[in-house]
This record gives sequence, C-alpha cells and structure tokens, in this order.
Amino acid sequence: MDSRFTVTFQGDHVRIDTDAEKNLEYATALWTEVLKVCEKYDCYDVLAVSNAPGPMPVLDGFEHARLFRDLHIDERYRIAWAELNDDARDATRFTETVLFNRGLSVGNIEVFALEQDAIVWLLSNSENSKD
Repeated sequence: MDSRFTVTFQGDHVRIDTDAEKNLEYATALWTEVLKVCEKYDCYDVLAVSNAPGPMPVLDGFEHARLFRDLHIDERYRIAWAELNDDARDATRFTETVLFNRGLSVGNIEVFALEQDAIVWLLSNSENSKD
C-alpha cells in the first residue's frame, strides 16, 4: 500500500495532506494516524487536503461507517475535507452522505472544492476559536 499522507498538528487543528490513490486499506491507515494525533493534542478539528488521482471505490465509501465506528470517530470530530481533484470529489461527497445517513456526520463533516473554503468553515465553527 502506498501511504502517501502526512498528519500534523497545526496549533488549532489537525491537518491531513494526501495525494494517493484511496481505498479502504489506505483510509484505515490514514484515520488511525489522525486519531493518534487528535488524541495526543486533544484537538478534534481536522482539515484534510487531498488531490487524489481518482475516486475511492463506492464499496469502500460504504465501509467508512464501520471504519469510523471502529475507530470511535464521533461527534467530537469536525472534518473539513478539501478534495482538489474534481473527479474524486463526488466520491468523497458520497462517503460524507454515507456517514450522515448512518448518524455519524450530523453537520460536522463537509466536503469542499477549495482548501481556503474548508479552512474558513472549520475554524469559524471551531471549539478552539470560542474563547
């Protein structure tokens, strides 16, 4: 598996940078690392910036509900996902819909075409910005 991603703490959010072909195995490795960083810094605002070479397979999108449940990614997490590749964005939105329909994403996961839009959404509603 080509695990081309980085997960870093940015002071007020956790940032994911990824440009690899996505599938369930890749997603499991990525979200496991995100979970570690979020817990280490007690920060659950996540900005994901992706330029995937193609969409995630539909069946793998369905499996995200199980993955998020298994990893205990719950309402504490706010995830702004900027998918820069137009061809992959619809699959990312499909995964967002699956999570919403399974009760795992009630207004706390949004998919964007532009990184700046994702940052604005994430930080304008962040628990970290409500001092």
